[in-house]
Amino acid sequence: MSPDASSDAARAHVRTPRLTRVVAAYRRRRFAWLFVSLLLTLGAGSTLDALAAPYNPLELLLAVNLLAAIASVAHEGEVWLPLLLGIAFVAARALQAIFGMSGLLPVGDGLWLTVIGITTVTSVRYALRPGVVDAERILAALDAYLLAGLLFGIAYWTLDRAWPGSFGGTDSGSLDLSGAIYFSFVTIATLGYGDVVPASDPARGLAMVEGVSGQLYLAVLVARLVSLYARQRD
Repeated sequence: MSPDASSDAARAHVRTPRLTRVVAAYRRRRFAWLFVSLLLTLGAGSTLDALAAPYNPLELLLAVNLLAAIASVAHEGEVWLPLLLGIAFVAARALQAIFGMSGLLPVGDGLWLTVIGITTVTSVRYALRPGVVDAERILAALDAYLLAGLLFGIAYWTLDRAWPGSFGGTDSGSLDLSGAIYFSFVTIATLGYGDVVPASDPARGLAMVEGVSGQLYLAVLVARLVSLYARQRD
């Protein structure tokens, strides 16, 4: 074997364990990384969308959330379906952007909602299953709550485009993406500011489902985690 070949083999040997360590480290903190990406979207998404509207930074952050959500469930053995749907979402968005195929917008939204729905359920199962209550389990529970808020936000946005006038209190008469996410988290947290209100029957029904589900989830989550922690101490 030539010296160059030996050197290349040695470098590859060094890179492989390093990559393995990085992947292992990510798996140990996968729900923490997802939590960070979700907080970034909620904290900075609307501001970035207002400052750089032509580039749709909020939609880019939602795509990042999608990738982080898929990666978070990869270790749970349920990665193939979310991964395939995620690839289909990227393809739909790319075709829409390149060829201006507006008909693919609801298709992309549906794929995003499906993937986020699957990862939300998987996160809840991870958080509530028997075992040690650690930081990752708590973060998985928080991720599920935030993912649900985003899921309902996209659902409100899609509903307002399919059923114009579903929401009142908006300046333009329609609900934009950042406004839909804002309304969703106001609803799931039962804050009820009243600046954006559901005006159609489907919007009211969806808002009631989100508000009740959010409160029930928190009640069940606290009871389950306290029960698991008590067993852990015993």
